[in-house]
Amino acid sequence: MSKAYDLIALGGGSAGLASAQRAAEYGARALVIERGYLGGTCVNVGCVPKKVMWHAAELAQAFRDAPDYGFTVDTPQHNWAALVERRETYIRRLNGIYERNLKKRLVDWVSGSARFVDTHTLEVNGEQYTAPNIIIATGGEPIVPETPGAELGITSDGFFALTRQPQRVAVVGSGYIAIELAGVLGGLGSKTELFARKNSVLRSMDEMLQAGAINGLEGHGISVHLNSPVSSVSQAADGLSMTLADGSVTGPFDVLIWAVGRRPLTGDIGLEHTGVTVNEQGYVTVDRYQETNTPGIFALGDVTGQAELTPVAIAAGRRLSDRLFGGMKDRHLDYTNIPTVVFSHPPIATVGLTEAAAREQYGDAAKVYTSGFVPLFYGVCENKGRAEMKLVTTGAEERVIGCHMIGAGSDEILQGFAVAIKMGACKKDLDDTVAIHPTCAEELVTMR
Repeated sequence: MSKAYDLIALGGGSAGLASAQRAAEYGARALVIERGYLGGTCVNVGCVPKKVMWHAAELAQAFRDAPDYGFTVDTPQHNWAALVERRETYIRRLNGIYERNLKKRLVDWVSGSARFVDTHTLEVNGEQYTAPNIIIATGGEPIVPETPGAELGITSDGFFALTRQPQRVAVVGSGYIAIELAGVLGGLGSKTELFARKNSVLRSMDEMLQAGAINGLEGHGISVHLNSPVSSVSQAADGLSMTLADGSVTGPFDVLIWAVGRRPLTGDIGLEHTGVTVNEQGYVTVDRYQETNTPGIFALGDVTGQAELTPVAIAAGRRLSDRLFGGMKDRHLDYTNIPTVVFSHPPIATVGLTEAAAREQYGDAAKVYTSGFVPLFYGVCENKGRAEMKLVTTGAEERVIGCHMIGAGSDEILQGFAVAIKMGACKKDLDDTVAIHPTCAEELVTMR
């Protein structure tokens, strides 16, 4: 006999947890089904452990800069294993907090792998659960390419499983995961090389940020190889070697990390029993209300391929439950002007249209303001870190439609400016705002 709910979230990551808990606030009976640890990718093998490692790399750089501020600093020794132990202890604590929050909000949860039996029924651990509203929020997983010898490498999941710091690392990829992992490893002292398949990195971002990311990597001692697709990987006595498309061989490496993209986890959940449509990559197709082509089945988060970011999944999940159970009939997430950050060294922050996209869309009505400078912190340092900022505007009123930054503090600066852009701020609004001095953020309100 099946157990009945008002809402079932298939997946206990950001999207599933947010939607189920918001539904419960409205009095709905909700269930979360998760095959792994609660919190999904973000908490366990994504944002949270990544940021911990990023902080460690930033601290390492602080030790290197400290003598320029008059400190006598012995060469610090980093204990990778100790950091990993503390990081994982923190994550397990978060898993427990998520579980307690579900209990507090009267949301049931089941641990196990679920499959659709029909459009309103899921089976897990031999039990069946039904609901008129089912959310597919199963997330994604890293891709391992079909390259000869690819199995010798690891993915971002494997990176977080490392208990020893590798000394020689190849990172293959050009997206934010590749940039972030390369930055962490290089910052903590590993000899790190990044291999990008095409002629740049972060290719969906503004060209200023692409160039800044490469300069930041190289400035931290990381070798960047563009136009360098990998043809094969082999194991030698002294480590891994890679053959590139041009026939050259590089290595040896202790570890090779594939950071070439992610794919949705939709292949083993019984979608064939639902009629739900997926695209060629396996992403679930949804409308603006997150509903699939099968009434009563919804999809949220990375499994939809829409802005694969934790806060996006949370926002979409809460809005869906607001609509289903809170009486907000047109409630849905607006996917325009979503801010995002790359935790590189220095960090990158971006929201809105790139300069190229703005010129394509608005032509001569697009106007761009830029600023490049050495932040005050680096004024007394031998290492002259730089910051670059860009505002993209359109029309006679110069409405701000894009904001792009790379430099220390960019990750924290962007949130407030993203609010202003979402509200329709114009360049004059920024000009009329008194600057906070001396900061990097003041550059965004003093550009001419």
